[in-house]
Amino acid sequence: MQVSVRRLALHPLGVAWSTLRNPLPRLLPTSTRTLFSETGVWEKEYRPETRRRMEEWWQPKIMAQWRKDALEQGDTRKKFYVLSMFPYPSGRLHMGHVRVYTISDIIGHFQRMKGHQVLNPMGWDAFGLPAENAAIERGLDPEDWTKSNIESMREQLDSLGLCFNWDREVTTCLPDYYRWTQYLFVKLFEAGLAYQKEALVNWDPVDQTVLADEQVDESGRSWRSGALVEQKMLTQWFIKTTNYGKPLLDALADLPEWYGVKSMQANWIGNCTGCYFDFKLKVNEEETGETLSAYCSSPETVFGAAYLAILPSHRLLHGSSSVRSALVRALQPGTDSLTEVTAHNLFTGQEVPLVISRKEKFDDYLDTVIGIPDSSEEDLSVARTLNLKWTTVLESLDDGTQTLINSDKFSGLTRKQAFDSITQKAREEKVGGHLTSSKLRDWLISRQRYWGTPIPVVHCGSCGPVAVPEGELPVMLPKLPSLTGKGASPLEAAHDWVNCKCPRCGGPATRETDTMDTFVDSAWYYFRYTDPHNSDRPFERHLVDHWLPVDVYIGGKEHAVMHLYYARFLCHFCRDQGLVTHREPFRKLLVQGLIKGQTFKMADNNIYLKRKEIDFTGTEPVSVGGGRVEVTWEKMSKSKHNGLDPQEVVQQYGVDTVRLYILYAAPPEQDILWNVKTDALPGVLRWQSRLWHLVTKLRGARQLVNVINPSLLKRKELAECKKIWENKNFAIQEKSLGDLPSPP
Repeated sequence: MQVSVRRLALHPLGVAWSTLRNPLPRLLPTSTRTLFSETGVWEKEYRPETRRRMEEWWQPKIMAQWRKDALEQGDTRKKFYVLSMFPYPSGRLHMGHVRVYTISDIIGHFQRMKGHQVLNPMGWDAFGLPAENAAIERGLDPEDWTKSNIESMREQLDSLGLCFNWDREVTTCLPDYYRWTQYLFVKLFEAGLAYQKEALVNWDPVDQTVLADEQVDESGRSWRSGALVEQKMLTQWFIKTTNYGKPLLDALADLPEWYGVKSMQANWIGNCTGCYFDFKLKVNEEETGETLSAYCSSPETVFGAAYLAILPSHRLLHGSSSVRSALVRALQPGTDSLTEVTAHNLFTGQEVPLVISRKEKFDDYLDTVIGIPDSSEEDLSVARTLNLKWTTVLESLDDGTQTLINSDKFSGLTRKQAFDSITQKAREEKVGGHLTSSKLRDWLISRQRYWGTPIPVVHCGSCGPVAVPEGELPVMLPKLPSLTGKGASPLEAAHDWVNCKCPRCGGPATRETDTMDTFVDSAWYYFRYTDPHNSDRPFERHLVDHWLPVDVYIGGKEHAVMHLYYARFLCHFCRDQGLVTHREPFRKLLVQGLIKGQTFKMADNNIYLKRKEIDFTGTEPVSVGGGRVEVTWEKMSKSKHNGLDPQEVVQQYGVDTVRLYILYAAPPEQDILWNVKTDALPGVLRWQSRLWHLVTKLRGARQLVNVINPSLLKRKELAECKKIWENKNFAIQEKSLGDLPSPP
């Protein structure tokens, strides 16, 4: 009598503990489909051909069942949102993709089997420099290149047997997505959080674009091209993420399952013990139109300010500022230079002189600070040297505490009380007061490239920068006949597109020609997955509130700072805007390790070699042409000749074998050193063969006339069965997939 493989899936190996104690009265009827193939013949040996035909039989059925479950209406099951970081569509998967998506797929299946309603979506981080550069090299349209790559990678993902909710697919370069990226930018602009200013920026001379500070490595090179970064003065768009420094820092306490990454986020943000105050600059008592935000490390003493200090490298000394000439005249390198420019504090109403500091650098990344003699010996020294006047604002009491004096309505408060009251009042008046650190900087999002989300702003001679109205979104990315990747923003060449009318006054205007950093696109995609086809708004609140927070977010450690910080910022902002309920987007973070390949490079010049260029006959490997070789394990890369094509690996070993290897070679958070001769892969193949033989024996036993009666087992045999069950629980638990119910 044939035994259904379906039943074997429901009752693993037929020896579930509950079955041993309460045996089923009969087997399934013989009419049930019994095998993985059309032949109806069980193959006793687990050969590569057997494996291939079995996968071809089961994979479509598993995917069909997943799609069926995803379409269930009126679902009352508990939700589970598993999300893996969506890829850039380069056209080819690498083993890192295989690992992260295998992990998310397994978790998704496990949670579905536990009775949960599972969301495991997939999409494409499709804008960015690589597509534009590839298109330039090949003389193609970036859109055509990107769409072709997406089709190819989608087929590769399907070939791995991955069950994603493809009906929720999002692609950031399509207008139905970037329309809402622009919508969120407009919300930021209207809230005063998106602004434009001149700034010394990091310029990549190879990619010909601006880089955020976070995209420059410790050696001063671009994170993508590897070129030495130059400094250039440009007018750029920023998002004022510093206003959310303290809330983002405090909210880390609500993320107990951000193992390891929480400290990285906290270190990135820094201690939020100070704030910025806004100033308007004057020359000879006349307003110049220049505004300046200055950092104050002791906000409670702001009424005691003596001066405002800027660095010699400040944008006001190097750009097109109306006060530049006055500052240049006053500059005396190496000394604190008093200028004729004054700064009007919009919070206190006081006016203080602007000083060009003798220093080349302030603490961390600050370039403008408020000098307050009462709170700093150094500030006191500068004020005395320049013969400046200031007001004493602190009074020490007999018990050692300090209270405020000469500080308007805040006089009489303790320093702690004044700190809270002054910063809160400044926030209410929208002139500063947001607690942040000296390390944190606003997010520079301008990119001088074509293939990105257009910034939805027009520049009007009468009205200044004006946001494009919501009803006119999306601002479509125009087609360009050719791209060079050099010089200014490519969109400047689209004259018919650039020239437009001001939405506010109807006068002549020009569109913004910079595009957005791709981190903006990926800062909100987890929202869109919950409502991907909505044409009226970016998402419905009740759908986002149902699915968020993401229960498990899986991705690489290289995104543990920037991407997560920006995504958290935008979620906090959307909550303040009443768009969502949840403050934090991701409940648990799983940072998977790398898959590393054995790497060979010449010791004298660091040139990477292919394996066939190595002589392994001696005790130590050397190059075929002679010369010592360094052997290391590094992240797989074509340039290092240590990579693997996932398609070739799957074709050789099979989907199930590769997935099992990914899960068992190392815990998810650790790196895998890929070596097919010595690592876990041969062990996985042996385990699969043993399992197949075990099922073969089980089927043979079930074909006996008499059904096995577990009650006839001896006590020692029952104890052994229980031990096997408990070991199975332990193995699953160790792989971070949860735990099975304990035997009664």
